[in-house]
Amino acid sequence: MLLAGDIGGTKINLAIYSPELPLGVPLVEKTFSSARYRNLESLVREFLSEVDLKVDRAAFGVAGPVVGGRVTTTNLPWEIDGEHLRKVLNLSFVHLLNDLEAIAQAIPLLKRRDLHTLNAGRAVKGGAIALIAPGTGLGEAFLTWDGLRYRAHPSEGGHVGFAPANRLEAELLQYLRDRHGFDHVSYERVCSGLGIPTIYAFLKDRGQAEEPAWLAEQLAAAKDRTPVIVSAAVDKKRTCELGVSTLNIFVSILGAEAGNLALKVLATGGVYVGGGIPPRILSALENGRFMEAFVRKGRMSGLLARMPVKVILNPKAALLGAACRGLEL
Repeated sequence: MLLAGDIGGTKINLAIYSPELPLGVPLVEKTFSSARYRNLESLVREFLSEVDLKVDRAAFGVAGPVVGGRVTTTNLPWEIDGEHLRKVLNLSFVHLLNDLEAIAQAIPLLKRRDLHTLNAGRAVKGGAIALIAPGTGLGEAFLTWDGLRYRAHPSEGGHVGFAPANRLEAELLQYLRDRHGFDHVSYERVCSGLGIPTIYAFLKDRGQAEEPAWLAEQLAAAKDRTPVIVSAAVDKKRTCELGVSTLNIFVSILGAEAGNLALKVLATGGVYVGGGIPPRILSALENGRFMEAFVRKGRMSGLLARMPVKVILNPKAALLGAACRGLEL
């Protein structure tokens, strides 16, 4: 049996799969808070001690670049060595792959119910597929057709330099350089769970709008400000101009970088938007700002307008992809 895991900066999903059952049906599954554990080894030991199942191999999708079977996680203070894990857990093999590579691995397996269409477009058979996913950080990956099947490839494109598309975004870039002293401002800094509080603080300091007292109180009590800001932005019962403006900037930047990635890999097979944030902000993604920024690429605008764009709604896509890769190996 296979132990599969989605190792994220905020939460971790672990599950055990049998090759005798359908791929999307784990024997047991559990979610953990990443911050509670000092390393992956201690977490896996705890999980296996709670289940009466014997596993002999494992595959983990990890938020970070996997090089030579090792990875230093991007938003966790962990160093993971696949061979070390194999030995201490007494397994026949351990395979590490980037978490976005794991989601990409799952894309050909997703059903219609797992997806929400932002742009119908027309997919080219065998065309490359792009994946961008804002969660705790900003992940990117892509798939290419080898003549028989799609193969997933990792990327660290979320760490490329942020390119402002207008004057307000240029002010945001300068704000990050002046206020935080960053000599490199990546897209992840402004287009992720890390970036949303940054955009909010920028707009507040700029005097864009007054911060409501109820929101100030919630933010002061929150360990993670991102879900509080997102909830305020999409709350239809009470309007929060600061929250709405924050989300509008976030969506425009996400659309622009999704378009950048689509051009780089020539994603005529489609563009997929994953991660934990997009399913929660579908109304903001559908208000036109995302697609407007996505296609605003000069002479390439027509090409981008023909690409299908879909949001991944299945929160377990990375876990499914890790399991798929593990069972495949």
